[in-house]
Order: sequence, then C-alpha cells, then structure tokens
Amino acid sequence: MSNPPIGVLLMAMGGPDSLDAVGPYLNDVRGGRPTPPELVQEITERYRATGGRSPVLAITKEVASRLEDRLNATGTARFKVYVGLRHWHPYIRETYQEMVKDGVRRVVGVCMAPQNSQLSVGAYIRKVSEAQTESGAGVRFTYVPDWHTHPALIRGILANIHEAFQKFPPEARERVALIFTAHSLPERILASGDPYPEQVRQTVEAVLAALGPLPSGATWRSAYQSQGRSEDKWLGPTVQATLEELHGLGFRHILMAPIGFVSDHLEVLYDIDIEFKKLAGEMGMWLERIAMLNATPPLIESLLDIVTTHLRKTGL
Repeated sequence: MSNPPIGVLLMAMGGPDSLDAVGPYLNDVRGGRPTPPELVQEITERYRATGGRSPVLAITKEVASRLEDRLNATGTARFKVYVGLRHWHPYIRETYQEMVKDGVRRVVGVCMAPQNSQLSVGAYIRKVSEAQTESGAGVRFTYVPDWHTHPALIRGILANIHEAFQKFPPEARERVALIFTAHSLPERILASGDPYPEQVRQTVEAVLAALGPLPSGATWRSAYQSQGRSEDKWLGPTVQATLEELHGLGFRHILMAPIGFVSDHLEVLYDIDIEFKKLAGEMGMWLERIAMLNATPPLIESLLDIVTTHLRKTGL
C-alpha cells in the first residue's frame, strides 16, 4: 500500500457562489448575527455588478491544481492540495474531513493572504483547530505564518506594475502616483503588537526596492481599503483620503497596486475597479489597477517554495 499523501491546505475567506447565497454568507461572516436587509441588498448588487458570484473558489482551485502538479513533480513525496474556505463552502471543516477520509496524516496550511494577522491568519488556524477537535483524527498540522516578502511574490507584483504602467499615455507615465493597498483591520490590533501593519509595510518596501527609482515627477503612497462597517476605528489612511491628497498635489494619473491580495475578489473587482475608479473620475483623475496574481506562475512559484521550505524545516 502506498504511503498516504502529504496534504497542503490552501485557505481563503471565500465568497457567495450565487446571488441567493449573499445573505447566508454575510450571516456567516458576522458570526450568525442577522444582517440588515439593506446591507444584504447592497452587497448583492455589488456581486451582481461583478459577475454574480465570488471568483475566489474557482481561482483557488486552479492554484491548488497547478501547485499539486508542481509539488508531485519534485519527487520528494506524494502530495494532494486542498482548498478550504473560512466563510463558505467548502468550509475548512468540510475540507478537513475530506483530508482525513483520504488518509492524510500530515498537513501544511497556507493562508492565501501574504501578511499575517491574528484577525486573518489566526482565524484560519482556529478553524483548523476546531476541525481537528471535531474529527479526533491524528493529523499533524503546521502552517506557514507569512510569506509577504517572498522573492517570487515580489517579482510577480513588480511585473504587473510594469505592465499596468503601459495603460497610461507615454507622456503621463512620468507623473503617475502609485498607491499600494491592503485590506484595513480594526486599529485595536495595534495594542497587541499584531504583525500585520509592519508586514504590509515590508511588502511595500520590497516592491519599491525591486522597482527602483520612480520617475522624478512620480510618487507613491500606502493606504488601507475596504474598511468595515462597525464602530471600531480602522487602519488608515483610506484610499479616498489618499486620492484627495494626490489630487491636491496635482496628480491626475493613479495606479493602484493591492499588494495585500493575491486574487480577484469583491474588494478588488468592486471597491477598486468600480467605486474608486468612479471617485477618481469625478475628481478628474485617471485610475488603473495592476492585475492580480491569481493562478499565474509567480504565485505558484511562491507557494511551491514556501511549502517545500516549510516541510524541510518542520519535517515530513
């Protein structure tokens, strides 16, 4: 009988797979608290405007398939790569049950968000812990805590920045403002020394170092996007405030680089491509966005290296 495969669990937040699923999905995100009908309607319309469903599952499944092929080509062991979502099907607990059924006894977890926070990566790990307790199976689980400055990740972002610059007329490229963004989190994370803001800064610095000197008339900013709707104070500055500042400085061409995300999803397809682009247009500004890595080679190379490196350090 062949040895059981080593499991790799790619974890993402997930999203509704239909417009009818938006309400239940939001209830899950809110921990079972009822969602105001007007908010359900608003988010439903956002998904309607961006294709009617979240693309996260399909993209992550494609990543998993390509990563599995690359891992098995190494010949070091037999691998099977799984996808588990935090707030929609397949839930992490469902995928964990599938791994146990497949005979997996060693699992490496990777959160599909390069920067670590207890509100993001920490929440995924807690979901895995709950699934372990529920199943009672003897599966060894370890995880990659962060990979926010991995060279292949930075190279992929850099290539997409260079490509996106070409969307502007040649005469405008000397005067482009580059805005790096990551998803905002409540400011209360700062009190506990959460690594997230520092890791976001390190990603930005790594991209800038690889990018080299900007044209003399260009500039860059770092901002947080998609702040939540709660009474908490959220990390900033916001994209809206940053656009206003850049407008006041005379910039009219904006390139957004959402370095806190690796795939297309609502916060990219709606918040940036529709909401921020509209806001910029109303201010007489031309806003473009870099492509997400999705299932492209730079992301697969990043994941291949961080998984194999993690296994060397922690043992098969």
